[in-house]
Amino acid sequence: MAEPVPVRCPCCRRDHLFASPVYPCACGAPLAPPLVRAAPPERITHRTWTDDWVTVRCTECGRQDQWPQPELGCPCGTVLRIPVRPVSTPVPAGRSFPAPPAHIPLPRTATVPRPSFRPVTIRTARDAVTAATRYLQWLGFHDVVQPDTRPASGTDLRAQGLIARVDPSTRPATLRDVECLWLSGMSASASTVFFSLAGYENDARSRADGVGVPLFVMDLTGSPQPVNGPADALVSTGA
Repeated sequence: MAEPVPVRCPCCRRDHLFASPVYPCACGAPLAPPLVRAAPPERITHRTWTDDWVTVRCTECGRQDQWPQPELGCPCGTVLRIPVRPVSTPVPAGRSFPAPPAHIPLPRTATVPRPSFRPVTIRTARDAVTAATRYLQWLGFHDVVQPDTRPASGTDLRAQGLIARVDPSTRPATLRDVECLWLSGMSASASTVFFSLAGYENDARSRADGVGVPLFVMDLTGSPQPVNGPADALVSTGA
């Protein structure tokens, strides 16, 4: 397991201990992006797909690959990008490493209470929907489908007694987004769940807490993280 580093949220000043996610290198060795201790995190307010990947070198075989930039979802709703030490150390003399391959390996299973969950690396909006679908199935919602009608704030997923919204945009979900989902659930007598790549505005988070809408933030490894009490409860109990 990677060594955790202290991280302070610049918005709510809450302190966290964050450990870089561990992935399997193509050679089989465990690999974690090296974090820069004491470096201030960057608040994510918008995303670009090319900037959300970092180059990491395997210390066993020397292979270099692109991995998702480590991110932390603070309970206040802020999503933080954790600085990673750039690849700059030269290969030691007398040691030969194979050339890096031109591919991006999939991450290993995320550390969640149900270890059978397998995340989906997110590089496109479609990947985000796929990751949310698998997560809902992992929670116990069966027959998850995507209706033809698409709301303005993202993509809806439906299951028996459930409406879930996936927002893969580069802006935090708004109060209106959360309220529209909640009202849709009320009209259909269904539970609701919200997944966002860019986090949530403060008033959206407060409203979700008040009406019991579980909020999840998805990082690029495809591992949704609960960011409010209703989401924690859903993870604990399942469908």
